[in-house]
Amino acid sequence: MTALRVVQVGPGVAVQDLGRTGFLAKGLTRGGAADRLAVYEGAALLKQSRDLSVLEIVGTGGTFEATADIRVAFTGAEMTVQIDGSAAAWNASHIVPKGALLVIGPTRAGTYGYLHVGGGFDTEPMLGSRATHQSCGLGALVTAGDTLPVGRDSDGEVGLTLPRDTRFEGGTVRIVPSMQTDDFPEETRHRFEATTFRRDPRANRQGIRMDSEGEGFAAPAALGIVSEVIVPGDIQITGDGTPFVLMAESQTTGGYPRIGTVLPCDLPRVAQAPAGASLQFQLVSLGDGAAIEARAKADWAVLAKAAAPLVRDPAMMQDLLSYQLVGGVVSATHTPLDEG
Repeated sequence: MTALRVVQVGPGVAVQDLGRTGFLAKGLTRGGAADRLAVYEGAALLKQSRDLSVLEIVGTGGTFEATADIRVAFTGAEMTVQIDGSAAAWNASHIVPKGALLVIGPTRAGTYGYLHVGGGFDTEPMLGSRATHQSCGLGALVTAGDTLPVGRDSDGEVGLTLPRDTRFEGGTVRIVPSMQTDDFPEETRHRFEATTFRRDPRANRQGIRMDSEGEGFAAPAALGIVSEVIVPGDIQITGDGTPFVLMAESQTTGGYPRIGTVLPCDLPRVAQAPAGASLQFQLVSLGDGAAIEARAKADWAVLAKAAAPLVRDPAMMQDLLSYQLVGGVVSATHTPLDEG
């Protein structure tokens, strides 16, 4: 059996995929990877289906041993990585030879890193998904001594990389109106958009607290709302006026007013923002939000076209003559001072 043996691992490491759909009415949110874009990126680097399961890694990483030659890719929050003692590039695909140790170290930028394998992790599916959903007790965190089976790999290409995205340091997050947006005074809505928030350390896969200076963002007109359906991306305002962005494992109903909902394509930016990173929220119309989301989904679907070789092979360069291959060459024995 092809597998990765877990030699050592930090907290919060779990098998994930794009999550479960169709269970909201039964009290189960989608779950799945906190950064869905990272799943698409790994699929592009290994040229395989984005529906395959991956390993979501938080913080300190881990050490793994390959029982056979295994293709791997690393996406999401940048972490240090070594394959059999040699440094390997992040946001790229590689081979881990049989018996080699794969060592993933601390996070350098972002929050959630992802380890992808050719064929995906072949763990037991539950309710149509291999995603670990901690808050509902589906699956368990990966621990030292575990053996993670790997599915059949249909491709052999490695050495590909993707351009580094900008979602790992905070930034602007687009939101659309939610059920109670109009219950917030106009001045409060404008102040919410103008505020620079900091990602609070108090965060998990259920929600992320947003910290800011000054007064909170109360909605007196919404104090009497009843519990109703909520989804990942909703921004709930608690009784003290503090915003919480709901994430992949949020509850399915809630009674706090929502000032807006983060577009799904921007939710990875919230998930990856490290503690203390600055975030601002920009309200867009439902129509504009739908158009932004459609463009993002189209871009995600063709990420494989953006994958390029880590090291360019001259035999594959159709425009070889346009490259400057010998610029800067100097002689070890002759200098211009020797002239005349």
